Amino acid sequence: MNVKTSPLIKPDKGWRIWWQLTRPHTLTAAFVPVFLGTALAVAHTSLRVDLFLAMLTACLLIQAATNMFNEYFDYVRGLDTEHSVGIGGAIVRNGVKPRTVLIMAFSFFGLAIILGLYICAHTTWWIAVVGIVCMIAGYLYTGGPLPIAYTPFGEVTAGFFMGFVIILLSFYIQAGFISSESILISVPISILVGSILLANNIRDLDGDKANGRKTLAILIGRKRAIQLLAAMFILSFAWVAALVLFEIGSPWLLLTFLSIPKAVKATKGFVGKTMPLQMMPAMKATAQTNTIFGFLLSIGLCISYLL
Repeated sequence: MNVKTSPLIKPDKGWRIWWQLTRPHTLTAAFVPVFLGTALAVAHTSLRVDLFLAMLTACLLIQAATNMFNEYFDYVRGLDTEHSVGIGGAIVRNGVKPRTVLIMAFSFFGLAIILGLYICAHTTWWIAVVGIVCMIAGYLYTGGPLPIAYTPFGEVTAGFFMGFVIILLSFYIQAGFISSESILISVPISILVGSILLANNIRDLDGDKANGRKTLAILIGRKRAIQLLAAMFILSFAWVAALVLFEIGSPWLLLTFLSIPKAVKATKGFVGKTMPLQMMPAMKATAQTNTIFGFLLSIGLCISYLL
């Protein structure tokens, strides 16, 4: 297969190709859970900054590698073109060799493994098992004979691994155990991470359908997918309210409600839109909702621990 490329960009802008290849707008889906899990652990132990930084860097590397696998396999399967909407397309638009993208992805996995070994040496080697499973899931999201991204389970998979698992791992490597509070507080972030994938699939619905994908958005239709996105936002805020109501969490967790306008903007941004380019602001707002919600939740936890 020949690589169809755009004219070469100027050398002083070359770094942007590699930066965009990591799809930086998705990296908050890795940062927020690590930050939240660590904030949860502060109430039980002294912060190990080295473990926090190792976990954070490893998760960012795995997320970036997953994005690169996505880039590679979308090209191999002919899903990316020069006119595709989104930050991807380094291969078809910028002339990056497919093999280079694949090597970079596996290299990032390798670096993550080295950091994982450091974490295991200071905690437990069972962390390595969980880490390997996470990397396999990242690869299989768009790789393998039946990519997860082509099925209705993409949102659940992303929410589980990038939300629930990362939060509990980040908590465990600091505190040395898993608490019921950490499990319950991980739920809304898991939902919001899944919402990022749902927003992406709503935007790409027509193109994915034409290429034979069976995403959740395709199966239930655009209108119901938007309604589901709104429901996921509502459930996330309702979950926090319930934690406060039943005195599982501090009232300071209600700081997360400051992110409601961003969630409303994300939902409204999809209504009545059918062109992918028109839905880009809504996709951005969905990712921002997760970021702002997660930071406010972490800040609320830290304030409640200090008071």
